[in-house]
Amino acid sequence: SLLALAVHRPAVFDFAEVGRTTDRQIAVLLEGEQLVPPPPLPPEAFTTREVEMVRPDAIHASRNWSLLDAEFTQRLLVVYKLMKERHGYEMVLIEGYRSPERQARLFDQGAHVTQAGANMSYHQYGLAADSAFFKDGKVVISERDPWAMRGYQLYGEIAAQVGLTWGGNWKMQDYGHVELRRPGVLGRAAAH
Repeated sequence: SLLALAVHRPAVFDFAEVGRTTDRQIAVLLEGEQLVPPPPLPPEAFTTREVEMVRPDAIHASRNWSLLDAEFTQRLLVVYKLMKERHGYEMVLIEGYRSPERQARLFDQGAHVTQAGANMSYHQYGLAADSAFFKDGKVVISERDPWAMRGYQLYGEIAAQVGLTWGGNWKMQDYGHVELRRPGVLGRAAAH
């Protein structure tokens, strides 16, 4: 038994805070092999009329998966995998890491864009992402599209099952947003 204790690797994910992860497939995916981010879409995919109407600054957003926290990345990739396998929705990263300067610029645009100033968003710590759907070769963000709204509801349900907080439950609903909350993270840089 000492050998088993010495050889035992620590768990990659702590399910204590998840509590409701009863789905065996999700547990296996979170504990199993490391999923790999999908290949990036060409920049022009983020310059369509629909994307520019909903997210006018999306062309300048970071979609660099390597800037995201490793645990958060794996949880988000599990969500993407299950959205495709269970519901037929292909997901795409709109924005992941966001610099404090970019967050401040977005905050200055008004509360309809974001209510979080610099260092007050999990984006600055690689613990948040904004996602949308990819259908027929196009990024679909519209909340007026019933197909997309059904997708956002499913996205929120699966995100909760892997321990992520979904922005669709907030007063200012942000359907494509998920984050991995950790105590003491927000405002950390501002405090120093």
